[in-house]
Amino acid sequence: MSRLLFLNAERVDWARDLDFTPLEVAMTSVQGRQALSNKDSGNRVVDAIYRPEVSAGILSPQDIAALVTPLHAVVVTKEMPVTAETIDALPDSVKLIVEAGTGFNNIDLDAASSKNIKVCNVPAYSTDAVASLVMTFVLSLSCSMQTTQRRWQSGDTDSWKGLGTLPHFELAGKTIGLVGGRGAIGSRVADLARAFGMHVLISSRSSAPCGKEGVEVVNLDDLLARSDFVSVHCPSNAETRGLIGAPQFARMKTTAYLINTARGNILDESALADALKNKSIAGAGLDVMVVEPLPASSPLFQCDNVLLTPHIGWKRAETRQRLLAGVAENIDAFFKGSPKNVVN
Repeated sequence: MSRLLFLNAERVDWARDLDFTPLEVAMTSVQGRQALSNKDSGNRVVDAIYRPEVSAGILSPQDIAALVTPLHAVVVTKEMPVTAETIDALPDSVKLIVEAGTGFNNIDLDAASSKNIKVCNVPAYSTDAVASLVMTFVLSLSCSMQTTQRRWQSGDTDSWKGLGTLPHFELAGKTIGLVGGRGAIGSRVADLARAFGMHVLISSRSSAPCGKEGVEVVNLDDLLARSDFVSVHCPSNAETRGLIGAPQFARMKTTAYLINTARGNILDESALADALKNKSIAGAGLDVMVVEPLPASSPLFQCDNVLLTPHIGWKRAETRQRLLAGVAENIDAFFKGSPKNVVN
């Protein structure tokens, strides 16, 4: 019987609100067996491990490999490092590792390839959810929503008589710059921003026209200088880590806002904190950080012009269920001999 191990399922299904039946169907359909419900405590083919110590790396690679036998496929999320040692400890029967998400820098791809294990990801499951969060940041920052709420909670009701010098403006006619905006999420943000009457700039390695009305392709320096909102949408890799730091913040308007829903290490957080404290930019909205959760010692907590959310862009219930469907599609395609979304 083919078996699948979802190593850190609690990272996706913390509320126990997801239906794992698509994974069961994918694992059983290959051999023509009737799909088993994930609620069945008997002869399951999918084992979802709800043990925080797995994600935390407390269990050894050997312990992980022994959790389920026989074992043919493994699912992980980005919070769990899958090192060369872990991959080496997996039984030879394992032929597939599926990243339950878009980013896969937690997996040693070379080690997987050397053991003839395919690695797949799910690239587009959170497009609408993350794009919606970007526009939530834009809308909130444009009307100083968090600041006015914070004042009310502190008992400062007098400030409700007027906004004073707090930013409060319409989005129509403003410019949003999308760093690496040719991808699925960036394209969706562009559509949403244009619906609000915004002009859209994108920067990418390709200077070819985008093909969308109201969207202009420019270089990064031009994007930073012209944008009222700068939103990051590029992957984390050797070229993009630390891409936006002090020199880039200095190029931005003092009235501009920085939004990051991609990966924390694309920004220099220390330089961002300085820019926020010095008001060299107007504010920021961050859903991702270099270290998650953000340490209590982070200087970002001392900034009153930043919106911080704990990497919630992908966490809507519908988004997580769509993620499981994408994982199931990868599994089904692999065992039928036509692997998809292969990253190694």
